[in-house]
Amino acid sequence: MDFLNSIPTHMDFDGQHKAERFSRIIISLFGVVGLVWGYIIQQFSQTVYIVGAGFVLASLVTIPPWPMYRRKPLPWQKPRSENAGESNQKTKKKK
Repeated sequence: MDFLNSIPTHMDFDGQHKAERFSRIIISLFGVVGLVWGYIIQQFSQTVYIVGAGFVLASLVTIPPWPMYRRKPLPWQKPRSENAGESNQKTKKKK
């Protein structure tokens, strides 16, 4: 169970942008190649197979959170302690 919890499951915003761009490029490239190849050999089924292969490749490249998609994590603020929040609310009520 510890092994499953140690697997990173997130991407940063820059990584999400890269993944979307890669998927669009891969699917578009395979779509054009598939359309041209299918036209040359007059088989629409070949176009569908090539586009399907592009979709599978794009999925393998972009869906898992590879390390190249996790290079710029956001610096999140530290959570405030509960006591600090209560004392802050008490001072606001007195005013």
